Amino acid sequence: MTAAAATPPIPSARPDVTAALVAQTGLDADVLRHLVHRFYGKVRADSVLGPIFAARITDWAPHLDRMVAFWSSVALMTGQYHGRPVPAHTPLPLTAAHFDRWLALFRDTAHDTCTPAGAAHVIDRAERIARSLQMAVSSAQAEPGAVPRLI
Repeated sequence: MTAAAATPPIPSARPDVTAALVAQTGLDADVLRHLVHRFYGKVRADSVLGPIFAARITDWAPHLDRMVAFWSSVALMTGQYHGRPVPAHTPLPLTAAHFDRWLALFRDTAHDTCTPAGAAHVIDRAERIARSLQMAVSSAQAEPGAVPRLI
């Protein structure tokens, strides 16, 4: 493999790791952008999740850009995302049903937009993220003001 072939198609803090993940999964910047935009289109139209997002997000372009960077970091280890998702989600009125719905929409979108290997990869990460956020939100709801527990 030449040095050019090892360079990922997207900027990465770990170019060799990202290039290997791109090769294994078929995911790249375009696929992740399509996944995120299509997924959040479904979320916005969803009767369960749509109102929660609509109450908090008025300018979708920056949110979508942030979510593309997030999924690039999560799926391809690029290091593009520098946010704090737990504090952003703990004050939200979320229940297990919301996380289940989020995962169902995400799984469906991943299967529609990614290769089978790519879908399996992002779905695995989405399930881990949903579990962590659900635990953090549940902890915050049970003990307002406490630091969320993730284990």
